Parts: sequence; structure tokens; C-alpha cells
Amino acid sequence: MNKQTSIFSNIKGDFSAGLVVFLIAVPLCLGIALASGAPLFAGMIAGIIGGLVIGFFSGSQLSVSGPAAGLTAIVLSAITKLGAFDIFLLAVVIGGALQLLLGLVKAGTVANYFPSNVITGMLAAIGIIIILKQLPHAFGYDADSEGSIAFFQADGENTFSALLSAVNHINIGATVITLISIFIILYWSKVPKLNLVPAPLVAVIAGILLNRVFAGNEVLALGTNHLVSLPVPESFSDFLGQFTFPRFSAITNKEVWITGLTIAIIASVETLLNVEATDKLDPLKRYTSPNRELKAQGIGNIVSGMIGGLPITSVIVRSSANINAGGRTKLASMVHGALLLICAGLIPMVLNMIPLATLAAVLLVTGYKLCKLEVFKEMFKNGKYQWVPFVATVAAIVFTDLLIGIAIGMAVSILAILRGNMKSSYYFRKEKYQTGDSIRLELAQEVSFLNKASILLTLDHLPSDTTVVIDAEKTAYIDFDVLQTIREFKDIKAPQKNITVILTGFKDVYKIPNTPGSQVEEHNRRSNGNVHTIAAGNHKELLKQLQLN
Repeated sequence: MNKQTSIFSNIKGDFSAGLVVFLIAVPLCLGIALASGAPLFAGMIAGIIGGLVIGFFSGSQLSVSGPAAGLTAIVLSAITKLGAFDIFLLAVVIGGALQLLLGLVKAGTVANYFPSNVITGMLAAIGIIIILKQLPHAFGYDADSEGSIAFFQADGENTFSALLSAVNHINIGATVITLISIFIILYWSKVPKLNLVPAPLVAVIAGILLNRVFAGNEVLALGTNHLVSLPVPESFSDFLGQFTFPRFSAITNKEVWITGLTIAIIASVETLLNVEATDKLDPLKRYTSPNRELKAQGIGNIVSGMIGGLPITSVIVRSSANINAGGRTKLASMVHGALLLICAGLIPMVLNMIPLATLAAVLLVTGYKLCKLEVFKEMFKNGKYQWVPFVATVAAIVFTDLLIGIAIGMAVSILAILRGNMKSSYYFRKEKYQTGDSIRLELAQEVSFLNKASILLTLDHLPSDTTVVIDAEKTAYIDFDVLQTIREFKDIKAPQKNITVILTGFKDVYKIPNTPGSQVEEHNRRSNGNVHTIAAGNHKELLKQLQLN
């Protein structure tokens, strides 16, 4: 095994990162379950399976899986429509089986078609959303919105109205704990010898102790609604009673299969996006096989559905927190899953002492690292064809949700590609000619149907009484529609405007006869070779260049 991917190559860092992710995962698991209308323990089961099972089978060293925030609305609707949670669990099992099948048929390669500007935009948007969503918790306004990254929240608020509400519900104690926790996270590691203990763990301990100190003070003390809230079983049998099994007798229910297919598609897309984004954050720049990841996620969802868990995907919030905390192998994800299992079964009352404000501090630092100003500056330097889809993706995700935002970002990116193709279908040169202008259009190496509009507009705007040379010498492929456009121009439009057309370099398969060599040589002899310009082609630029003469 490669030294960089050995599960024991970074034991200390991975245990520390697993602990940090575990602390973040607890309220997220519970919050997503609450928003989904499912038993709270179902969220914990999904987190445990995401860490232990998917963490074991996944090819990603840094991705951390858990209950899917992007599926919250679908889960809520499905449980209501199917009428029982155990019937919904059967849909989760079916969804997992379909994901496993997608991985086996290598459908994961679709991830290779996600443009980097959209992935970078997704990361920046997630960073902004983390900050916006956690600020209310940082000030002590802990409404029922934990786990959701959608603009419109389950509690009736939206991202910005929740911020305004937080201003009217500031809790001094929570605010103090947040500020101290952020200070510890930022500066603890800079102190020699003390940095052996993970800063987020120190922040959590400090938050618990501060809340103890604040006890009895009406202004500073935090109520239970400001703390982690994990179900506390009274006995081992109560703990086992929290597991639910799917109702297999509903296998013939059409709605169950529709729900399973929906879960498989959305969970797969969200996972592939998050895994690719995680790979971009990986300091070691490793690559995750999307097909192996789909198989791992499928196995995880089958197991989760079998024992009462919610649908699972790769989660970018946990994955980025894992990387920032020093995680470098899949051991960190497995440690986080093991801690969820141990603490849910043995010491849930200890976790219920952690202030949400401390966890908000951890996430605020994580969010900031994802959406730093340097990210926006770098994308801006890459030009408008990278910048515009990037900004569109960021805005769309912040104001809608992850999947809708990604779809909008992809659409804008495709439009940018189309616009770019309009300007790169050919190069043109304008030469002085003995009897007027000579315009040479050198077709690009690949000329697809996307280039048809640009070439058609160019040919239609050529001035009368000129000579045009269409050169396909360097072209490997020309689309049929483009060939039809060239034929129509040569045979019909050019004679009407007294334009002399010289075709050269066209392959026999195109069935466009090249101009006889003697005529081409005569044209070259009569041209004085005074090249005025050479540039990427589009009809507006060509007209501008023609007018310069």
C-alpha cells in the first residue's frame, strides 16, 4: 500500500481529526433527523454507518459520510407519503442497492464531467452557508434549523431572517463561549507542547467548563435548548429498541421503488460532487475512484436502511472539517463513526453537556477556510469563463440549496462553453490583395455543431467583392451541419455577393471539392502577403478588423 494511503500512516492526526468530526457530527445527525421527520436515533445510525462501513469500503482517504442534508425534504415527504418509517427504510435499502449497481456498471465516471469552476464555487458556497447558518448558534439563537444548508429552513425562517432573529435573541453566555472557543481554535496550536492536544477538543472542554461556571447566573447560563441533545436510553434493551428494521412486505409498493430510485440518483450526484470537492482540498492531491465510491455508498445505504438509519452521502462539511483538523487517511472517518457508536450507547449524557456555541465556533473557522477572499481573487484572475460560472454557482447554492445550485452552476458553465466555442471555431487573417481584400478562415482542429452559429454569422457578414479562403488543412473533424453551411455559402450566397471562394485542405470524406491547386497558387501569387491581423474568430471581431482598412 502507498505510504500516503496507509491507514496507520497518520494515527495521531487521524484520531484527533476523527474526534473533531465526531463532535461536529452529533448535532448534524440529530438536526437532519429532526428536519426529516424521522426518529432522532436514525440520524445517529446513519452517522455511525457512514463512518465505519462507508469509511472502510470507500476509496477516499478524506471524505466523511453521514445523513444527507440534501435529502431532508425528500425523506420528510417520503415518510409522510409511505405512511410508516419502516416502509421508508425499505426504500433506503433499494436506493443503496441501485447505487451499488451504478458503481458496478461504472456510472461514476459522470463525475469527470463536473467543471472545476462549479466544484470550487460549491466549496466557497458551502463555506459561506456554514458561516451564515452557524452565526445564530454562535449568538445563542438555537432554532430548529441544525443540519440544513437550504436557504429556506424547516422552522419557517430563511438564512437571512434567522440572522435577524438572532440579533433579537442574543445570549451573552453563548456569545462569550463562542468567542473564547474561536480564540482557542485559532491560537492553541501555536503554543509549544500544548498543541499536542487538539484545539477543538480544548474548545469543547472549555465550553463545558464555562457553562458550568455560568450556572446560576440568569444572564450567562445556557439552557438545555442551547446544548447538544442526544437520546439517553435507560437500559441496554432501550438502546437496542432504537433500531428499526424495514418492512419487506411492502416490496411490491410502487411508491417504495420510486422513492428508492430518487434516493439513489440524488445521493449519488451529491456524493460524487462532494468527493471531487474533497479531492481538491486534499493536501496530498490524491484521486478517489467515483465508481468505488458509489459501491461503498451503496453498501452503506443498504446497511443503514436495514437497521433503521437515514440515507447517507459524502458530506463536505464533515470532510472539510476532517482535513482542517489534520486528517490524512480514512482512519479519521472510522474513528468518528466508532465514537458516535460508543457515545450514543454508553455516555450520551456527557455529550449533552456540550454547548452548541462551541460547535458553532469550530464550524465558523472551517467555513472561513473554504470561502477565503483569496479563492475569489484566484477565480477572477482565471478570466470570465471561469469567474462567471463560479459566482453563479456560489449565489445559486446560497439562495436555494446544494443540488439546485449545482444545476444552475452547470447550466451557466455550459453557456460559457457555448459562448467560448462561438469565438474559437476558426482563426482569420486579412491580407491586402491586388484587387481587394483577401480573408483567410483557418478552421480549428475540431469543428462541432456548437461552432455552426459562429461560422454561419461570419460567412453571412463577409463584404461583397472580396476573396475568402476557407482552410481545413489542420482540421481533424468537421460536423455535418457545418459542412452544409459551407456548401450553401459557396454555391448560393457567395455568387450573389460576388465573393470568390477558395476551399483548401478538405478531406475527401467531407464531399466538398477543394479549389484546384492552380487557382490557389494564383491567389497566393497575387497576394502581397501583408497580413493585417490574426485572431480568434467571431464575426463581430472580423467586421471590426475589416473596417480598420
